[in-house]
Amino acid sequence: MKNHLKSLRAERGWTQAHLAEKLGVSRQTVVAIEKGKYDPSLPLAFSIARVFGLAIEQVFIDESRQ
Repeated sequence: MKNHLKSLRAERGWTQAHLAEKLGVSRQTVVAIEKGKYDPSLPLAFSIARVFGLAIEQVFIDESRQ
């Protein structure tokens, strides 16, 4: 699943480790999500959106609708 995680994180000046700490996951999990190698669970996806103050659709891209 594609996402805007890396750019959203960079806009805020957050490191991968900082975001991981906010989410309660490992830095490796953040790396894998950013690279599209790991699709987060629905609860984690909502947590990610909440951390950025965005709707889930603003963070993750539904490729089936393109």
